Amino acid sequence: MNTVRMLSTADAGFDAALSELLHFDTDADTEVDRVAASILDDVKRRKDAALIEYTNRFDRLAIADAAKLEIPFAELMAALAGLASHERQALEEAALRIRRFHEHQRGEDWHISDADGSEFGQRVTPLDRVGIYVPGGSASYPSSVLMTAIPASVASVGEIIMVAPTPDGERNPMVLAAAALSGVHRVFCVGGAQAVAALAYGTETVPAVDKIVGPGNAYVAAAKRRVFGVVGIDMIAGPSEILVIADGSVKARWVAMDLFSQAEHGETSQAILLCPDANYIASIKAAIEEMLPSLPRQRIVEVAMRTRAALIQVADLGEACAIANRIAPEHLELAVKDPRALLPEIRHAGAIFLGAYSSEALGDYCAGPNHVLPTARTARFSSPLGVYDFQKRSSVIAVSQKGAQTLGRLAATLALAEGLEAHARSAAFRLDEGGSS
Repeated sequence: MNTVRMLSTADAGFDAALSELLHFDTDADTEVDRVAASILDDVKRRKDAALIEYTNRFDRLAIADAAKLEIPFAELMAALAGLASHERQALEEAALRIRRFHEHQRGEDWHISDADGSEFGQRVTPLDRVGIYVPGGSASYPSSVLMTAIPASVASVGEIIMVAPTPDGERNPMVLAAAALSGVHRVFCVGGAQAVAALAYGTETVPAVDKIVGPGNAYVAAAKRRVFGVVGIDMIAGPSEILVIADGSVKARWVAMDLFSQAEHGETSQAILLCPDANYIASIKAAIEEMLPSLPRQRIVEVAMRTRAALIQVADLGEACAIANRIAPEHLELAVKDPRALLPEIRHAGAIFLGAYSSEALGDYCAGPNHVLPTARTARFSSPLGVYDFQKRSSVIAVSQKGAQTLGRLAATLALAEGLEAHARSAAFRLDEGGSS
C-alpha cells in the first residue's frame, strides 16, 4: 500500500522534493474571497437583517428576531450542569491547567529613570472587547473555546464575545459549557464570514470588537484577512501540521499515531517524520499501514498521508534539527532519548514536545500551553496565541525641565535634518535660554 512518500536527504533531488512537499498556497481562493467580500459588505450595510438572512440560509435556521441569535447565559450554565461527571471534570481540569499556564504571560508596567528626573516606561492595558470564533458544523471544538477565551480572561479583557455556528439548530453542550467555564460574556449562534463581519463592524445586536481570534473555514479566513485593520486578528491559519524528529527510541506505533493525530484534521494537513534510522522508518511505515484502516476518519487521514506527508531519512539528528528549522512546523515532537540536548538547536516551531510521553494531542487539549499556533512556516516570525494578544502597550514619557534641555537640543537637530521645522520649534520652545512661549 502506497500510503506515504519516502524521502532521503541523500537523494539528489531532495531539496526540490521538500520544497514541493511544504508548498501550500495560503492566499484566499478568488471565488471564496469574492463571496466573503460580498457578505462583509452586506452585513456592514444592512447589519442584523443581513446577519439573520445568512444565518438562516447557511445554517438552515428560521430565526426572525435578531435577539434569538444570542444564546442566554443561563443556557450556558445549564449545559455545564447537564454534562456527565467525567466530561465536566475533563473540561474543568483542562480549564484550570490552561489558566494556570497563561497567568504567567501577563505583561507588567515598567519604567526607567534618567538622572535629571525624566521617566520613561510602558503601560500594559487589556483590550476592551474581543471576539472569539469557534467552528461548528461537521465538528465542534470546546477546546478552542478554552484556548481562546481563557487567555482573554486572564488578560482582563472587558467583554468576551463568542460566535459559533449552530447548523440545524444543534447547540453542542460541551462548547456551551466551555464558554461558561472560560469567562465568555455573550454567545451568538452565528458563523462564517457573516459572523466575522458582525464582530468587525457591529450590528444592532452584535457589538463590534477590537480583535477577532480563533480558527475557521476558508470563508472565515478570507473574511478575517479583509477586516484586518478595522480590527486586529490573531493569524490566518493554514492546515494543521506535525513534524516528528525520532531516533528510534520511541515505539513506532506511538509515533505513527501522533502523525495521524494531525492528519485527521483534514485532507491538507501535514505530517512529517525526520529520522536517521532506516529500519525505524520502515517500522513507522508498517505501523501506518497497519493502523490506518482502524481510524474512523480513515479516508481523510489516507488522503493527507498520501499527498502531504513524508517519512524522511536524515544523516543525523543535527541535520534533522536544521531541516526542522527550515520547515518551522506548527507542532514539533522530539521523540528522542535526550530531547533537551536538541532543544537549543530548534529556532522555529509553534510548540515543542519533549520526549516519548509528550504527545501532541496533550497540547491540543489539556497540557496548558495554547493550541492556537502559527502554521504554514509562520513560526519563523510569530508565536502561539497568548495573554499578550489581548493586551496592548502604551509608551509613557515624562520629561523633566532639566531633561528637556538635553532632549530638546537632540530633537531639534534631528528634526531640522529631516526638514520638519515645526518639530524643531516644538522641542526648542522648552529650552530655558531662547525658547518662545
